[in-house]
Amino acid sequence: MKKITLILILLLLHSSLPANAAVEKEDRLWQDESVYSIMVDRFNNGDRNNDMDVNAKDPLAYNGGDIKGIIDKLDYIHEMGFTAIRLTPIFDNAKNGYHGFWVNDFYKVDEHFGTLKSFQTLVKEAHNRKLKVMIDFVTNNVAADHPWLSDPIKQNWFHKKQSIPDKNENQAVLEKGWIEGLPDLNQDNPEVKKYLIDAAKWWIDKTDIDGMSLPEVNYVPISFWNDFSNEVKQEKKNFFLMGVMSKNNSTDLKKYESAGIDSIVNYSYSEKLRKTFAGTDQSFRELYSVGDNGQNSFLRANFMDNEYTSRFTSDIVAKKQFPGSRWKTALVYLYTTPGIPLFYYGTEIALNGGEIPDNRGQMSFRAEKELIDYITKVGELRNTLPSLTRGTMEMLYDHNGMAVYKRVYKGETSIIAINNTGKSQSVTLTSSQIEGGKELRGLLAGDKIVSKDNKYMIILDRDNSEIYVLAEKSGIKFSLIASLVVVYLLCFLFLYKIRKRKK
Repeated sequence: MKKITLILILLLLHSSLPANAAVEKEDRLWQDESVYSIMVDRFNNGDRNNDMDVNAKDPLAYNGGDIKGIIDKLDYIHEMGFTAIRLTPIFDNAKNGYHGFWVNDFYKVDEHFGTLKSFQTLVKEAHNRKLKVMIDFVTNNVAADHPWLSDPIKQNWFHKKQSIPDKNENQAVLEKGWIEGLPDLNQDNPEVKKYLIDAAKWWIDKTDIDGMSLPEVNYVPISFWNDFSNEVKQEKKNFFLMGVMSKNNSTDLKKYESAGIDSIVNYSYSEKLRKTFAGTDQSFRELYSVGDNGQNSFLRANFMDNEYTSRFTSDIVAKKQFPGSRWKTALVYLYTTPGIPLFYYGTEIALNGGEIPDNRGQMSFRAEKELIDYITKVGELRNTLPSLTRGTMEMLYDHNGMAVYKRVYKGETSIIAINNTGKSQSVTLTSSQIEGGKELRGLLAGDKIVSKDNKYMIILDRDNSEIYVLAEKSGIKFSLIASLVVVYLLCFLFLYKIRKRKK
């Protein structure tokens, strides 16, 4: 009896299951990842024993976040669908170097964050959850009071101090400026080059990290990146390098890709994203027509904000919009277009903030869960549907904030519809755009559109998005009905025989 009941339940469940991915992802590629980016000091305080000089009320001082705090929240990050984490520099820093960029010792974890052992534990625990780990590796400068500056043997380790020229002046001159007064390393010096490359390899070997993000990548010579990428990538298979450009930079990105930098954090694309999604009724044209400038769009780091910019929420508030709605729309686009989503901690609670240090506020884990639940669902679909991370990209409709586009990978077709306008919208897709005679199954909000005369009419309310997969028409499954009838008959006969035996 139990076996028959189980069969019946499985058949009933099968009839109500949503469309599955048409193809499977063979191996995880970096373009499949979604990265949760963390400023270590501002995320979560997990160990009060390392709270030296901590002042949580001072945005320019250490606030208490540490490595143990990140370990404690790995499940939280993983459950939202993220597949990788990226940390700001964890190396020993000068006083008040809460952000990690004032490096004093490349071989030591900052005492405010933890120890090498605690970081090794973090990487191991992350890998247990199939989360990859990236860390910022600073190569452009060191702390203002670094011991090397007073070492007579190392005077040629630095470029001579120069005032930073206007951004419109010669870029080569700017590359030898002391950014924010920090000593600028001379990577053309063989000793400096060897030191930085050896340190990077040491962290890979000691901790098993999966990648590095490289701040101010455009201020460091291409010749250095050629040697750096060649050597560090020999330490671990598929090791990933993400270059972080300085703001207001328009350098050709192709040369960095040629030098072994896999992905670029490019502010020009981020600015277009912010402009499009902070308000409503904006065409998407700037986003999909923008030239990749030599960069592989599948590996481009797509982000709304980070530790260098004001929070995207501040743009939304300035336009007197509701942050939750604008963030949902923006994140659907980020998660379903070519590139790697780089998600700044606090986005899931629409954390607000202006310029540095206001944009580096403390994370709160007591906020409303509505946006978190939405991110979790979108993240699940990105991880499930290969077409969203590997498929071709074609815009099918774009008019003043209403957009519909198609991603195709092998046998799977996804249709993404985004209504970023102030009213309901209707779009009709023809058989010249997608195959007729089938149905679009909505996996985000549960919508279903059946082909009629080989056309599909998509209707979306304002501030709504849907991710569809193209599938065969479900209709009435007579085979399933027949199977259920058989099961019910067998069940009836079984009960009849039991009663007969009892009599």
